[in-house]
Amino acid sequence: MNKEYLNVITVDDDEGNIIFFKNIFKDLKIGVKSQCFSDGDDLMKYLSSSGAIIPEIIFIKYDIPGKSCMECLREIRINPGFSNIVITVYASQISENETEEIFVSGGNIFMKKPETYEGLKKSLTEIITINWQYHSSGLNKDNFIMKV
Repeated sequence: MNKEYLNVITVDDDEGNIIFFKNIFKDLKIGVKSQCFSDGDDLMKYLSSSGAIIPEIIFIKYDIPGKSCMECLREIRINPGFSNIVITVYASQISENETEEIFVSGGNIFMKKPETYEGLKKSLTEIITINWQYHSSGLNKDNFIMKV
């Protein structure tokens, strides 16, 4: 399963954030093919469609419209076909209880959304790089969690 790029999905209703993510992915040394959705309903419709390319990583904003982040997380985790997806949930403000609930529900990474573009670039680069290492080496991601 050694490919030369990672398939990444970003779910965010803020067009500015989507542009930032796309630009950062484009500038990485690691190849990234990204798709974007503006709400949880569209994400889940896509993942359940027959032609869906199953991503290696999903970045999902905690407060998204439509189907909530937590609903999406739970639905993804009960589907055995999605077991290898690394899910990163991000938010500007979130309680420690909510962060814990993300991990308990199957989220792999929680990222406190940096306030600057450079901070976001640093966090996304770190997350993509670590996931690339897991992906390209075939390491087991079953117990992989991280807080950025």
